[in-house]
Amino acid sequence: MVDVRRVKLPGVGVLHTFVTDDGGKVGVIAHRSGHSDLITFADEEDGAESNKVSLRLSEDEARTLAELLGGTQITESLTALDQIPGLSIDWFTVDYEDHIAGQELGDPADRGVVGVTVVAVVRGESANPAPASDFKVFPGDTLVVAGSPEKVAKVFNFFRTGHYKTKSAVDAPPGG
Repeated sequence: MVDVRRVKLPGVGVLHTFVTDDGGKVGVIAHRSGHSDLITFADEEDGAESNKVSLRLSEDEARTLAELLGGTQITESLTALDQIPGLSIDWFTVDYEDHIAGQELGDPADRGVVGVTVVAVVRGESANPAPASDFKVFPGDTLVVAGSPEKVAKVFNFFRTGHYKTKSAVDAPPGG
């Protein structure tokens, strides 16, 4: 994992920096106004050779940079989507006792619930967008799920118990 350093810039915003495998330094200034600046720089002691215009980023470094540049934008976009009638975007944090803990994610459609999607799995500081059905889920993971409110609730119940509540079971009179 890339080590990101965070420094508050009074009156400006926050500077996030990291060092690449080839010794380059990358920074993103997240301004209070909402825009971001991507910068590369060198310490004075590094000398003129270290002034770079382009950097080759590893996959992990590129993912880190993407998160720094777009993380708040993704959250804002999800908030806007959550206001669309009939669409629910909700987060399910996996506990040790939940059925899904230690299991592969699977596909809700394979279990009879069509029209609901696990958009991402957040693990620690990283996001795993559009996870495959064989993605293994662990306690502490947060699943981001989108669909109708009823279907999201149905999938959450499955994540907890391993069973879906069926309409007939809900509507059946007690004891019978």
